[in-house]
Amino acid sequence: AGRWEPPDPEAFTILDENVNSVYAIVKDSSYKPPVRSPQNITILKDLWVSDFVLEVKLKSTTADYGHRDMCVIFGYQDPSHYYYVHFGLKADAHSNSIFLVNGEPRVSIATSRTSGTRWLDDTYHTVRIVRHVDSGTIKVYFDDMGKAAMIARDTTLKKGGFGVGSFDDTGHIDDFRDWGKKAEK
Repeated sequence: AGRWEPPDPEAFTILDENVNSVYAIVKDSSYKPPVRSPQNITILKDLWVSDFVLEVKLKSTTADYGHRDMCVIFGYQDPSHYYYVHFGLKADAHSNSIFLVNGEPRVSIATSRTSGTRWLDDTYHTVRIVRHVDSGTIKVYFDDMGKAAMIARDTTLKKGGFGVGSFDDTGHIDDFRDWGKKAEK
């Protein structure tokens, strides 16, 4: 947890799960973002990149409802400027998409996406995000690494950090790995 900076440290903890330790969102955060965007977030310290490939395992621990979710943040510059992928149970204008937070409430930028993210089995799911800054291509994979679950093209934010979390649910985060071109803040 020392590498992560949650705005509300009470919402996150390290849990022992079988023989493994995982980072977990354990309660609804008291953090209120400056614009409408995820509130249960934690940001990785001191790592800024441009192009990257990120992989992480996520498990939702919330009961089913339409926006049951986990999120992965990238291009993070400050609390009002970043991208995030919302892996929501059912797709709509505010769920299961790639979003841009750019000084105003989040806006969906996905050009294609699935109808929803299936969290129903309460197990870990592997997420991969691939970003090419010059072309603006963002491809998101969920379990099936052969077919993108979401695609977007945007060049607004050229570099930034990473984070994980949820809009307002609980869940577990494990095996966070990233490969990228290091960038200066």
